[in-house]
Amino acid sequence: MSMAGFLAHSALAAARDQSRTAATIATERDVLTELFAMRRQLGWAGSNLNQVARALNSDGDAPHLKEVLADIRRAANAVSKAADRVTHQQEQEGEAA
Repeated sequence: MSMAGFLAHSALAAARDQSRTAATIATERDVLTELFAMRRQLGWAGSNLNQVARALNSDGDAPHLKEVLADIRRAANAVSKAADRVTHQQEQEGEAA
């Protein structure tokens, strides 16, 4: 499943669940907003990484390689934090049930 498909599926599933509290909905909305922003960032970073790979494969120079890799690390860490927030929220909901 693509990232966009996952996000759309998650949003629709969340909208159908009438047992969720306003705080849960707000938290999920924040996480989904973060995930959409990270998706854009990862797209930009991936594009930059492709340009670096193209330059290196043609014996060119990649002066911004460290910055590109740092961008990818930041985006990956942000995805990990958002996933942890979702997991933590689901664990709390499971304990409350």
